[in-house]
Amino acid sequence: MRVVIAEDSVLLREGLARLLADGDIETVASVGDGPSLVEAVEAHEPDLAIVDVRMPPSNTDEGLRAALRVRQARPDFPVLVLSQYVEERYAAELIGKGVGYLLKERVADVAEFLAVVRQVASGGTVIDPEVVMQLLSRRRRGAPLDALSPREHEVLGLMAEGRSNTAIASRLSVSEGAVEKHISGIFTKLSLGPAPDDHRRVLAVLAFLGH
Repeated sequence: MRVVIAEDSVLLREGLARLLADGDIETVASVGDGPSLVEAVEAHEPDLAIVDVRMPPSNTDEGLRAALRVRQARPDFPVLVLSQYVEERYAAELIGKGVGYLLKERVADVAEFLAVVRQVASGGTVIDPEVVMQLLSRRRRGAPLDALSPREHEVLGLMAEGRSNTAIASRLSVSEGAVEKHISGIFTKLSLGPAPDDHRRVLAVLAFLGH
């Protein structure tokens, strides 16, 4: 796997590259601003970009906007966004198939971080559990998600974290059959008609994050 890193902190850039190398993942470019990210993706055609939200020159949402420019040119290009804080609107704006959104503190768990990198690169959607919890706590009344049961909310939250049916069943101490039943209920209540399961999972997560 070949990766581009966009992060304004030199130390963090080097640390990420070392962690990736330990996982047999090659860093083909390491840049410190948004425009350089766009150029690096065009030049190297990597399998994934790891992007900090806040980078020069504005130090606000420069990384996010660069990631969105990359995705406009290559809609299915995998992007893993790293953020120091929970910035919900960024997760909701960028989320889609092949996108991850993690708080930087998660990088400390190397095995988990590498697993997320591989999952996002393969087209998965992974959202930091802390972001999921904050989105749940702030959801609006009278919207489609209000029709979900408490257990269905739990299942949808774990889906947003990128967990498989097997992992969800283990986390909730229920059978995989029960998880499948809950997911079917989620699809029905969110009016997500018959379609490939992975596609409906992404749409369900989008509905969740749009709250």
